Amino acid sequence: MADRFVTVSLDKRDAHCTARLLDDRAPLTCAAVWEALPLAGDVFHAKYARNEIYALFPPFASTEPPLENPTVTPIPGDLCYFSFAGTELGTKAYGYDREVRPDATVVDLALFYERNNLLLNGDVGWVPGIVWGQVVTGLEEMAAACNDLWRSGAAGETLSFRRG
Repeated sequence: MADRFVTVSLDKRDAHCTARLLDDRAPLTCAAVWEALPLAGDVFHAKYARNEIYALFPPFASTEPPLENPTVTPIPGDLCYFSFAGTELGTKAYGYDREVRPDATVVDLALFYERNNLLLNGDVGWVPGIVWGQVVTGLEEMAAACNDLWRSGAAGETLSFRRG
């Protein structure tokens, strides 16, 4: 299979990067994401994992992918897929401005933009993610925009994933 690529963007900040899908390491996750593209949603900056931005989506795969190519220590440029039960994200501590229903499944697509990330949540413990893509161009630009997001705020910003 030829390499496939996605463009990841912070739309308001006009920042983007390109990532190669890791079809050889996470084929089921890559297939699910690829078929669902384009995807876009309100961006959040992580509280616990450090250098991570993400958006939340309703489930889009016919069945949730298994934990393939897992990590709890993502590196700069990793794109990760997480699936959460609404009860895991439903507390006010997470700061979501909309209700996350306890009976719902939520998919989190994330970009890690800098070093020293640890997927350990004080409420639930280790949170392994599926690494499904790796940024190949534009990470420096995206990291600068992500730092601005951290310092200036995420309100009104959209994180987009598109075939690219």
